Amino acid sequence: MSAGEESYSAAGEVSLIKARRTFAENLWRGLKSAPPTALFGMAVISTYMLFAIFAPLLAPYGEAEIFPMSYAPWSDEFMFGTDQLGRDVLSRLIYGARNTIGIAVATTFLAFLIGGCLGIAAAISQNWLDHLLSRSVDVLMAIPSLIFALMLLSMFGSSATNLIIIIAILDSTRVFRITRAVSLNVVVMDYVEAAKLRGEGLGWIMRKEILPNIMPPLVAEFGLRFCFVFLTIAALSFLGVGIQPPTADWGSMVRETAGLIQFAEYDITAALTPMLPAAAIALLTVAVNFVVDWFLHKTSGLKD
Repeated sequence: MSAGEESYSAAGEVSLIKARRTFAENLWRGLKSAPPTALFGMAVISTYMLFAIFAPLLAPYGEAEIFPMSYAPWSDEFMFGTDQLGRDVLSRLIYGARNTIGIAVATTFLAFLIGGCLGIAAAISQNWLDHLLSRSVDVLMAIPSLIFALMLLSMFGSSATNLIIIIAILDSTRVFRITRAVSLNVVVMDYVEAAKLRGEGLGWIMRKEILPNIMPPLVAEFGLRFCFVFLTIAALSFLGVGIQPPTADWGSMVRETAGLIQFAEYDITAALTPMLPAAAIALLTVAVNFVVDWFLHKTSGLKD
């Protein structure tokens, strides 16, 4: 390697180190200025992610492992008792974090991939494609999404793949609307017109010119969409057409342990058991909303 090449390589490494240091400093500065609600939300989300990733290591028993005692009370052996089949509730809560959150994240990503691409394409074209997509979205949004999802899952089956695809398509209509709305403010900019005059393709303009300038509202919308998708999956599982047994899911766990409420007069912990997965759903939803609110405030340019 020549002296010039060595000098260029060393300069590149220094630049990379400076960039990493700047990113770390900005991240630390942003966390220091975050309100307690946002810090609480990030702590909850981080905890849930740890449970989801390391579920097999943290759960005391298997996801579908069955024990002789059904509806066992809370004890040292079963911290939160067992369900109607004798499965450990704590273990299913931990595995439920992986299944429920994982499917919700995958569904939200797919919804944004579909709705985001179509929304940007419609905003750039503003011709027959824009009208066709907009009117199709209006028709889909006129149908209640939960009822539509119930009908489609009854027709095509309640597998995890069908659940992800159906909810992602239905939720992509909302993503399309907001993506198109924010993209319309960007497509009229001079740099986008210059890219068109240079002969850049639709995909290049979407990736390089429009997407970077609409990321803040889309990131915030991703958090909100995740909450809606997460609650929709839990509702469908509670109704019996979402994530199917023996896969652990918080929505189905509420339904499976709801019968314990009738024993509340004899054992108060029995009434609390179905509240555990419901509380897990509510806590994650509140935490994500706290973080999204803080992110919107940071990116809006408003000051306290």
